[in-house]
Amino acid sequence: MGYTLLAGAIAAEIAATTAMKYSEGFTRLWPSVITLCGYVLSYALLSQTLKTLSVGTAYAIWAGAGTAVIAVIGMLFLHEPVSPVRLAGIVLVIVGVVVLNLGGSHP
Repeated sequence: MGYTLLAGAIAAEIAATTAMKYSEGFTRLWPSVITLCGYVLSYALLSQTLKTLSVGTAYAIWAGAGTAVIAVIGMLFLHEPVSPVRLAGIVLVIVGVVVLNLGGSHP
């Protein structure tokens, strides 16, 4: 159940961050509302995952997945530049999350 809640938290964070881009500095109502609601939902779901997952594991996956997916969304849909360095950065974020999780939840 923890990983399902975490997936929801990641999805909400991605939606909120994408909406923030379209809020134009919080000058557009609906993208601003989606941003606010998305972040509230994301943190609420993330807090629930901490009942069953370690904070290091949950936060690494949440932050890493959100960062990687938002970077890809930016390149695919928001006309941000694609370069080997940017792609390598995304790979490194993913590898970092995997390495942290290989360490296990408990010592």
